[in-house]
Amino acid sequence: MNQDQLKQAVAQAAVDYILPRLERNTIVGVGTGSTANYFIDSLAEHKGLFDGAVASSEASAERLRQHGIPVYDLNAVDRLAVYVDGADESNAQLHLIKGGGAALTREKIVAACSDEFVCIADQSKWVETLGKFPLPVEVIPMARAHVARELVKLGGDPVHRQGCTTDNGNQILDVFGMQIHDAIALETAINQIVGVVANGLFALRAADVLLLGTSTGVQTLRAMQA
Repeated sequence: MNQDQLKQAVAQAAVDYILPRLERNTIVGVGTGSTANYFIDSLAEHKGLFDGAVASSEASAERLRQHGIPVYDLNAVDRLAVYVDGADESNAQLHLIKGGGAALTREKIVAACSDEFVCIADQSKWVETLGKFPLPVEVIPMARAHVARELVKLGGDPVHRQGCTTDNGNQILDVFGMQIHDAIALETAINQIVGVVANGLFALRAADVLLLGTSTGVQTLRAMQA
């Protein structure tokens, strides 16, 4: 299977995984990106089984609405039973790098409000050590240079993502050249830099389940088994 077929396979596997959890009052958290788009398209076939969704980006919200799925503001929702989203990298602890689509802050918020975080990815995203994919950091625009200097002190090579403004009106620094052996510690350290809104390490709130598309089928991985 090619990469798009792998993405479609894990998206369908995610729908099959969450179907037993869907009830009329269930609100589903939905992520952002190409794999999440396949998930939205597959989920739409079952839109009568659940109440609606909370989206981590305006693009995903629009795609959900096009399928006739109600989209709720997170502030109006008590809880999310499940959040389904892709990743740019995952390790065996199900620590992730996310943010290639510049939606990392909203993705972190939705993940934090969800009972279960289901990550969907193809086998190219599986790594032993995080960091080959540049780590996105969302920053307040006036703090971009300051944050960049601090990221250099942490061993990274930050590059301003030109022409990118997040849904929150902020900017993205992509940090190259890092081998991340302690994702929790690095996520915490970056969070402490004044001017950082969020960074693309999902380690403090890692995925609970990874559905990984491989040439031999979709594998279901949990951190204790990975």
